[in-house]
Amino acid sequence: MNIPTNLKYTKDHEWVAVDGDVATVGITDFAQGELGDIVYVEVETLDETLAMEEVFGTVEAVKTVSDLFLPVSGEIIEFNEALESEPEAVNSDPYGAGWMIKIKMSDPAELDDLLSDADYAALIGG
Repeated sequence: MNIPTNLKYTKDHEWVAVDGDVATVGITDFAQGELGDIVYVEVETLDETLAMEEVFGTVEAVKTVSDLFLPVSGEIIEFNEALESEPEAVNSDPYGAGWMIKIKMSDPAELDDLLSDADYAALIGG
């Protein structure tokens, strides 16, 4: 199970990478493994400002559709458009090419509420 130590995590299996006031978000290796083959990623909240834990999109796998929850409040400033033609990148490279959105954070202090890699590993029994 791949759980990079330089990221923050949510109980909903999203990861967050922070660069200044911008957070990049995707789903974890554990999540993509549980979902199976991902066939579609939908984000219709580009340029919207949402609160922490609001739904920002969905990820569709062969067997199920799951909501994606915003890990921190802010404006969604970018969607990984490569996922429109290659949603399987979420399976093959969840922490790299499979990233989903970038958020301009409105309250970086919310990062303190997220899980560390060790806390996330404990959550999933890793």
